[in-house]
Amino acid sequence: MSGGEAGRVPATPTGDELRRLVEFAVHLALLAGERILPYFRAQPDVIDKGSAGAFDPVTAADRAAEEVIREEIRREFPEHGILGEEHGAAQGASALTWIIDPIDGTRAFILGQLHWGTLIALNDGSRPVLGVMRQPYVDETFVGSALGAELRRGGLASPLKTRGATRLRDAIVCVTDPALFEAAEERAAFERLASEVRMVRYGGDCYTPCLLAAGHTDLVVEAGLKPWDVQPLVPIVEAAGGIVTDWTGKAPHEGGTALYAANRELHAQALTVLSGARG
Repeated sequence: MSGGEAGRVPATPTGDELRRLVEFAVHLALLAGERILPYFRAQPDVIDKGSAGAFDPVTAADRAAEEVIREEIRREFPEHGILGEEHGAAQGASALTWIIDPIDGTRAFILGQLHWGTLIALNDGSRPVLGVMRQPYVDETFVGSALGAELRRGGLASPLKTRGATRLRDAIVCVTDPALFEAAEERAAFERLASEVRMVRYGGDCYTPCLLAAGHTDLVVEAGLKPWDVQPLVPIVEAAGGIVTDWTGKAPHEGGTALYAANRELHAQALTVLSGARG
């Protein structure tokens, strides 16, 4: 389950309903931040939930934040479904499903770094129709939907717009961690792309797609994703003028690989390089 149940008719919110849901998503992110911040730079206990030697950390902050988000959704929209990283799936009567990653970038969080945030999306049964990424320590909230994309900070809102580089040799590429390219064909595809761009920068998790939406970078290339890693970021990037697909040009909503691009021209060139990674 990555957003409504198979076979359901999508329930796409529009107009005032969409505005209400966007503000509710921001409200959820604010509540999560209140739960998270007491743990930040306080050396929280870390549990490794990984397998086969893969370190996959989780803290009490992750779990507490998701719990408060789920409680608020159940209170306000009991008919909606929920899919969260820490507490799994709960089917609702509606096709609308909230997608939650309480702390994307937990490794950065436990190091006291700033490239982490709470991710929240609302899926209408076929695709995410709104997305929020909030970093509470710096008070930045990135918001995207059919209503537009904006950065909220300090009580002010500014529109987000991707920038216009259209040649790979001029592009900056961001990657969270090349170790996430576990398959040999993924590593080879990324190396081909890296050899053709101006610069590659590592780290960032959920932050770099938001920085792409804000016009600060050109491409973000990721692999090993889950639905909650990507769905909240898609509406932000797309509403700012960008495009998001997997490495074959298909919708990335189920997770796996993702290619975020500032514009269609740059996306087409990057996709040509990467598409050999997956058939």
